[in-house]
Amino acid sequence: MLKEERHQKILDLLNIEQKVIASDLSQRFAVSEDTIRRDLKELDSQGLLKRVHSGALRVGPPITDFNYRETVASDRKKDLARKALPFLKEDSVIIIDGSTTNLALAKEIPQDFRATIITNSPPIAIELAQHPNLEIINIGGIFYKQSMINIGVQTHKQLQNIRADLYIMGIYNLDLDTGTSVPTTQESEIKREMVRISTEVLGMITNDKFGTISNHIVGPVNDLTYLISEEIPDKIRKEYNKQKIILID
Repeated sequence: MLKEERHQKILDLLNIEQKVIASDLSQRFAVSEDTIRRDLKELDSQGLLKRVHSGALRVGPPITDFNYRETVASDRKKDLARKALPFLKEDSVIIIDGSTTNLALAKEIPQDFRATIITNSPPIAIELAQHPNLEIINIGGIFYKQSMINIGVQTHKQLQNIRADLYIMGIYNLDLDTGTSVPTTQESEIKREMVRISTEVLGMITNDKFGTISNHIVGPVNDLTYLISEEIPDKIRKEYNKQKIILID
């Protein structure tokens, strides 16, 4: 088998199985593990997968402009948002950080809903500004234009004085072994603090984000109390149920 053909088969397997193990691939293709490791290194350097200790994971979606991401899979994000609404309780303190799916949720919150919403996302704060019964606390900091969120030391310090009932985490990437991960260090630090100060954590993901990874780890999957997705495969459902995460699709 030519190297190029083997590379394509590795990528095909990765799309189906979400993770590949080097020792497994060695047996499947009847080549040495060293050969497979070189294959994975080359595919990683091309940005086609992400090497991990035992093999490789799918890479997450490319980092793109927030306004562009808002147009991608908008109907699917709206469906996820509607599933999340029952978990928002009146008279509670809710953190909603920045993501296009979280913005879709903000757009679905009823006009008469009563709660305190804390966010580091100016678009979400603006979206909720006309809700008369919502107290909006907009956490400041350095404005990260690409994700339209505030991050940095100031953001972190303000969060330390807060206790929330529910944190709605915008999820870039999710893998059972690696956990949640994001493209930048400062985003991961802010998300970790939001998890720490919250009683429960809810995440919403389109099902193509399962088994993907970015460079900066936020925390383990069992940080999540609830995970809302779509058409969750039985294999994934069983794996996540073992982590005592409540899955909704």
